[in-house]
Amino acid sequence: GARGGGHFPIREVLYRADRVGKPQSVFPTREISQDDGWCDTPGDDKYNQFVKLPHKSHSENLWRNDEIYDIVVVLGFNDSPPISGAGSAIFMHIAHPDYSTTDGCIALNKQDLISIILRIEKEGLIFVG
Repeated sequence: GARGGGHFPIREVLYRADRVGKPQSVFPTREISQDDGWCDTPGDDKYNQFVKLPHKSHSENLWRNDEIYDIVVVLGFNDSPPISGAGSAIFMHIAHPDYSTTDGCIALNKQDLISIILRIEKEGLIFVG
């Protein structure tokens, strides 16, 4: 669904260690495992949060067959605290080869995403317009 714009902090960087090296970053990093997910079910007590799968309600699997979640930057959107139904997860991640649309995320080519992770400072914000 559509979301409003704003300035969002980076919370953490997730990555697939079997496919990419650990990103150099001033932000916390977390290796993605096969049982990692993100709860996107309003009303769940883990709504808009990292979860281990299987989870009791629908959650997006972060371990994908394609490469788009090989590197994921988690932005601080509706997370302090999460409000059920107010929107879940704005990720910056690797774009599909054809740059097809995302479901409310920001998709970049891999090198540009790595460049942003390297250059942004701890207090930096990502502007979504």
